[in-house]
Amino acid sequence: MNRHLSRIVVMQTLYELDFRPDQNPLEAAKRNLSQFEAKIDQQYVTETVEAVIADLPKIDPLIQQAAPEWPLEQIAVIDKTILRLSTYELLINRSVPPKVVINEAVELAKTFGSDSSSKFINGVLGTLYRSSDLPKEDEVDRILTENDVASDKELESNKPVTAHITPEEDIIVEES
Repeated sequence: MNRHLSRIVVMQTLYELDFRPDQNPLEAAKRNLSQFEAKIDQQYVTETVEAVIADLPKIDPLIQQAAPEWPLEQIAVIDKTILRLSTYELLINRSVPPKVVINEAVELAKTFGSDSSSKFINGVLGTLYRSSDLPKEDEVDRILTENDVASDKELESNKPVTAHITPEEDIIVEES
């Protein structure tokens, strides 16, 4: 099963539900699942969609605390959707390692968001992670820094870039 593709289907369903809040979440998930049935973890998709919706009263205030200068209604819907999914996985579900949650969120933002989405999402999730009671890992801090540096370079050059950390812990940014 492809967890990245499964996350995309969750994101797509949550995004749709933001525009159609009266719609049955499971019906929306089922419709979105039908396109990729053999490739995704259907249980993950339905459970995550249900859980994120059920936990919105917990998730949204966490996002607001991490980005106080951005009221939820002013955040782009796709960014808000990615943040809701990531915040759920990072702070509520906690079955996915923090570095995976953050990397996946940044990748979703680069694929589906605006030019500045990945930097914004990386910053909000970094704030949430650092202020949480999760065990702090040096690897997660390096990933947050790497994502931030790559996002800055992309914004400056308007070209996609990749960043990686050398064994000496230098951050190398290259144009893709």
